Amino acid sequence: MAKQPDITRELILQAAFCEIHRHGYQAASIVDILAVTQMTKGALYHHFPGKQEMGLAVIDEVIRDRLEEKLMRPLRLSADPVAALLKLIRDTAARTGAEEVNLGCPLNNLMQEMSPLDAAFKQRLMGILGDWQDTVAAALARGQRDGTVRADVDCRAAALFIVSSWEGCTGVAKNAQSVAVFQSCLQQLHDYVAGLRVAETDGDARRAGSSKVATA
Repeated sequence: MAKQPDITRELILQAAFCEIHRHGYQAASIVDILAVTQMTKGALYHHFPGKQEMGLAVIDEVIRDRLEEKLMRPLRLSADPVAALLKLIRDTAARTGAEEVNLGCPLNNLMQEMSPLDAAFKQRLMGILGDWQDTVAAALARGQRDGTVRADVDCRAAALFIVSSWEGCTGVAKNAQSVAVFQSCLQQLHDYVAGLRVAETDGDARRAGSSKVATA
């Protein structure tokens, strides 16, 4: 069973994540986090010496863990990396509603807000982005060895493009406040990823690239 201090810390982290996601790190209110958790300032500062330490813990233990669970682990475990990537794109499009689009990606939001201002934030955020890119590159390289990814694909360059495009889709959609924009952008990414696959025939290649992500 989890110890009470661990439960308290997790409650604070989850409340801090929601507050930062909704309002940004700089505007995030310690008072509001305490109100949600019904904790005292003493309890919060027992676990986190200051707001910066709490924000960095949100990056390390909430944002990273969510990205690991939703995107990176399924790709590492996949037997067919292109099929896994295509499924992840379709699933993301299907489950992302107006609130998620309007709030934007937590990782992308913090990169835009804090990387220019705080070296510690930049290092943590770039670390997550780098791990995501490495995971995609390794999966594509595994696909090349297995004969499912085209031999001419530069796996690291493709991974950089995929991750950058994914985050770009969230940023553009947030600015437009539009689920339709998000889904349209993801469709283009889906088609690009489908084109990385080795196709047995021209017909197979056309079918691989023709799947549609969810539309609003």
